[in-house]
Order: sequence, then C-alpha cells, then structure tokens
Amino acid sequence: MDAWADPLRISLLVAASATAVCVAVGTPLAWLIARARPPVAQVLSAISLLPLVLPPTAVGYYLLWLLGRQSPTGRFLLDGLGIQLVFTWPGAALAAAVVSLPLYVRTATAGFEQLDEELLLAGRTLAGPWRVFFLVVVPLAWPSLVAASLIAFARALGEFGATVVVASSIPGRTRTLPAAIYDANLAGDDRLANELSLVALLIGFVLVTLLTVALHAAVQRGRG
Repeated sequence: MDAWADPLRISLLVAASATAVCVAVGTPLAWLIARARPPVAQVLSAISLLPLVLPPTAVGYYLLWLLGRQSPTGRFLLDGLGIQLVFTWPGAALAAAVVSLPLYVRTATAGFEQLDEELLLAGRTLAGPWRVFFLVVVPLAWPSLVAASLIAFARALGEFGATVVVASSIPGRTRTLPAAIYDANLAGDDRLANELSLVALLIGFVLVTLLTVALHAAVQRGRG
C-alpha cells in the first residue's frame, strides 16, 4: 500500500488544485465566450482550446520556461515573492490545470449557451450583472459546471507529460499516479505497475459514473 499511497495522495492533491484553478479561471471565460459577439467568441475559444492540440510535453516546456528563473515572470516569483513552482506539486497542479482548462471551458460554455434568455433578461431588470451571474446563471447552469469540473478533475488526474516536465517525478513530493506507473514499468516492477493501474482504473470508473449522472442532469435541465 505504501508504494502507491503517496502517488495517489499527490495525484488527488494535484487534480483537486488544478480543478479549482479551472473553475476560477474557466467559469468567467466560458461565460464571456458564450455571451460575446461571434468574432470575439471565436478568438477566445481558439485561445482557450490551444493547450488541447499541443503535445502535453510542449505545454510543460513553455510552463517550465515561464516559471523558471530564465523568464521575467519566474524571476519575479522566485526573487520577488519567494514562490518556487518548478519541481513542486503546486507546479504540477498548474501544469495540469493548463491542460485541463480547454475541456472545462468547452463544457461550461455549452451549458451557458443553453440558458433561457428570457430568464436572464428578467434577472437583469432586478439586479446587476454580477448578482445575476451568481444568483441566476450559476444555479441554472450547475449541472454543466459540475460536469465540466469532473472532466477537468479526470483530465488533471491522468496528466503525465506536462506535469513531469514542470515538476519531475520526485518520490513523496511530485510523483503522481501516472508517473509512478511509468516509473514502475521502466523498473520492470510489473506487480506495482498493475496495482497502480488498478487504482487508476477504479478511480476512473467512479469519475465516469459521476460524469454520466452530471451530463444527464445537464441535458434534462437544457430540455426543461
């Protein structure tokens, strides 16, 4: 159990943190895409989907440069704020968030686009845009937002390329479940690789089941 307890703990921590970033950044971005004029929406959508078509290792490479001392941003984080993200689990979480963000934004945008425009207009007559967003839009679109969060969590949990480039695979610190499976396979430890893969399979089954329920609720809400 000890052999996969740390990778599982780190993976869940990375995936949960990455999902939180996706919710914080992706929700307003998805709402903006859903409400913007077509040319603006298309540009924003293309930018948000870019990490989806890049190799994860390329995403990790760019992040490694951005967060390292060789870039102004990295120097500011390290020297100005004392924050080191390279070779840490928060860095892995950031990498996983960037890779997961396109899936969150696309799913959330689809949910926002299904909202009844008459309800939104009625809400705007009674409150400001921020209150309408949190008191009307989010409650109406919650099934799609839950589905988007589950998809982002699942994607972050399975991310390997970007997280390894940014955070490496340090035992007990940054080694996630996918990295542990890869390392066990390289070491020829078939028993450990099978155990880790089984844990990933069980978690994946639970996530797919929850996602199916959330998507069904989102479809029913859209029809209603």
